Amino acid sequence: MIYYEFKSYLRNVFGSWGTKMPIDSPPAVSVWRAPQLSLRFWPVFLRNLLVWRKLAIPSLVGNIAEPLMWLVAFGYGMGALVGPMRLGGGEEVPYILFLASGSICMSAMQSASFEALYSAFSRMHVQKTWDGIMNAPVALDDIVLAEMLWAAFKSLFTVTAILVVMLVLGISHSPKLLLAWPILLGVGITFSCIALIFNALANGYDFFTYYFTLFLTPMTFLSGVFFPLEQLPVLVRMVADWLPLSNAVALVRPLFLDQWPTQWLQPALVLLAYALVSFWVALALTRKRFRK
Repeated sequence: MIYYEFKSYLRNVFGSWGTKMPIDSPPAVSVWRAPQLSLRFWPVFLRNLLVWRKLAIPSLVGNIAEPLMWLVAFGYGMGALVGPMRLGGGEEVPYILFLASGSICMSAMQSASFEALYSAFSRMHVQKTWDGIMNAPVALDDIVLAEMLWAAFKSLFTVTAILVVMLVLGISHSPKLLLAWPILLGVGITFSCIALIFNALANGYDFFTYYFTLFLTPMTFLSGVFFPLEQLPVLVRMVADWLPLSNAVALVRPLFLDQWPTQWLQPALVLLAYALVSFWVALALTRKRFRK
């Protein structure tokens, strides 16, 4: 009798017979928490820069070759058939100038996307560089920030080289092109943030084909790079007006024409919104991948 009374007492205190007392586990931290950033991203950024310096020349040649081929083939070849382009305000400009002002934004988009996808994925998944960095007192949030800034900064090298070629060819000599540098850096930041989302979701390099085929390529042809947006149907134009590349072109093209953008606030806010939202989503998905 005493045994069964003692067993009933233990069951009331500890639960079922033979179980251990429960231990409260710490609450799970949401991957969607606010970014926790610090200046420790800077050594990671410098590390990428030092590694890139060894392959700077081949990298630049590879990044600027395709945009220049587009510019020469379509600008001079098709431009001779198309003739001057009439913009929304009725102004006529040479087709090669129209194309150059759009292709420079396309180059910033592609260069930032390639770096934030293939190179960042190699460091994150293949080479396990991120794991080695996190053994030091560097958080995952700082690594993602460094990768985003490095991809944008590398795209600036590409567009600078292309701008120099455009100046040599005499396509545009507007002093307002100096303002194009910070704008194109912002374009690189926006598309590197978007690309890092797919970097966090990828299991291999082949996954990035979907991003380029289903997102970047259609956007390239719907953002006013090769022809004015006014040529598009109304419904397609409504979608195109909110694409990040079309808003980048809207900011850069007037500078090539030696004009100031008359409607700059909306395109700037659209690019800023894309960058902020995409970075937050990319950071959350990367945290989920690393379970940090």
